[in-house]
Parts: sequence; C-alpha cells; structure tokens
Amino acid sequence: MQVVPRIKPDGGGTITFFLALGAGRQLCRLATTFQTQKQAFSYLQKYRTEFERIARARLASGELEDGVIVLSML
Repeated sequence: MQVVPRIKPDGGGTITFFLALGAGRQLCRLATTFQTQKQAFSYLQKYRTEFERIARARLASGELEDGVIVLSML
C-alpha cells in the first residue's frame, strides 16, 4: 500500500493511498476528523488491514466516486 497524505480544506486529516491489486493500483481516500496528517496517518496504519478489506469489498461492488474508493473512520 502506498500512502500519500493530504489535508482537507476544513482542517481535518485526509489520507489518500493506493490499494495494490496485483499489478494494478486503486486510489482510495480516507476522511478523518483528526487535525493533523500525522494523526490521520497513524490511524490508517493502526487499522490498515480493516480499511484494505473494506476498500476491496467496495471495489468489488462498484462503490466508487469519480473512480476513487471513499472511506471514512470506523
């Protein structure tokens, strides 16, 4: 999984990462209520396996927004 941290305009931490699918990659975005990228990144790492499972399920069911899998906090 490649992680690219980003910050939402409202100040909350949003983490963008790529889900590995064999040789391909799928862009995923996790919206959090954390104030810093570091906090959001730590949260993603703590629950990485669960977010990957959810992202794969959403991809399989076609739940994409503009080609991106959008995730929120557990």
